[in-house]
Amino acid sequence: MQFKPLSLALALALAPAAHAENLSAVFQDAQAYDAQYAAARAAYQAGQEKAVQGRAGLLPNVNLGGNAQYNKIDSSLPGGDADFASNGLSLNATQPLFRKQNMVQYEQSKQQVKIAEMQLKVAEQDLILRVAQAYFDVLQSQDNIAFINAQKSAISEQLASAKRNFEVGTATITDTHEAQARYDLAVAQEIAEQNSLAIRLRALEKLIGKPPGALDIFVEPGALKVEAESIDTWAARATEGNLQAEIQRIAKTIADQEVERNRAGHYPTLDAVAGYTINNNQNFGTMQVDTRAASIGVQLNLPIYQGGLVNSRVREAVANQEKARQDLEAATRDASLQARQAWLNVSSGAARVKALEQALTSTQAQLDSTKLGLQVGVRTSLDVLNAEQQVLSARRDLAGARYAYLLAGLSLKAAVGSLNPADLAEIDQHLKPAAQ
Repeated sequence: MQFKPLSLALALALAPAAHAENLSAVFQDAQAYDAQYAAARAAYQAGQEKAVQGRAGLLPNVNLGGNAQYNKIDSSLPGGDADFASNGLSLNATQPLFRKQNMVQYEQSKQQVKIAEMQLKVAEQDLILRVAQAYFDVLQSQDNIAFINAQKSAISEQLASAKRNFEVGTATITDTHEAQARYDLAVAQEIAEQNSLAIRLRALEKLIGKPPGALDIFVEPGALKVEAESIDTWAARATEGNLQAEIQRIAKTIADQEVERNRAGHYPTLDAVAGYTINNNQNFGTMQVDTRAASIGVQLNLPIYQGGLVNSRVREAVANQEKARQDLEAATRDASLQARQAWLNVSSGAARVKALEQALTSTQAQLDSTKLGLQVGVRTSLDVLNAEQQVLSARRDLAGARYAYLLAGLSLKAAVGSLNPADLAEIDQHLKPAAQ
């Protein structure tokens, strides 16, 4: 018996778009619309400016200043009174020659740019997982409704048969009541699952900003591929490649540099300086004169004592350095645990799919035998109904196990930092438009 993933009427009501969509298409829509990913993209763009800001501490600093003022002088000296306006203009430039703090800060800024890049990749992986989860949730609800509809159809046939047999006296009213009860329960289950489907469609719509079209469904796959590498190998890969662990690794580098930057507060600074000043109508006794002054040279500053500020900042940076080290250790352990959990989910998921495939074969054989038994009089219509429900249940569980397996595979790749949109395209190869 072939089952469609969703009845035509329900498809038209809940998925009005005519074109089919696969995982990659849905992900592209989510990239363009999802607010969480858009925020991460904006944060990445902001993070790119850290390098520019850090480099600024190594480049010249040029300032232009000016003044215009009115002056009134009362003096006891003969002719010392003055009433005049004056103005001035100054241009000053400073080029750091040696500022250890600025050099370290520039190196820190480059690490901050790397963190921004890693955070964007994390957001992309998170979006991939959220899209896949929402997509599979919709397919699961569609499958559940299809199975319930098929179950209702089978129960309806059995109910009609039970009524006919009761009328001719070959069956008791118990068979009729049993079939009616199961039919009513299936109706209630269908209502609940339709509500669940509507909610899951809205969740997918939240990601892509529009009602999703008819989603592609899975073709019958062959044997699922089980990861050949050992769980320890995947865990080791996660400690090296996990993006959250990499972010903490970069943060540890920044913390190390912060200690160096604060220790540089004891170091001297050396700058090249140049200036040009114009002053008009400056008062010199009874005369107002204009002056022009130009200067160029170097300026040395050696901090001697700042009230213990530098030493305190160094101690603070050392404590934060230890915090960053512990955060890195925690992130590395989490990455290893995530990889192990995902590997176990993949491995057990593949085994569960295989077992459910065998269960489906067995329940189908049982159904065929029960139908034959009904024809020869050794089985009842209720036995057939029970066998049909077992087949439908096995189909539903098998579909859910396949979705869980695929999600576990994506999670495993995310744990080691290798998840990317190409993995969705690989799943798309096993999708096809649903039959209308």
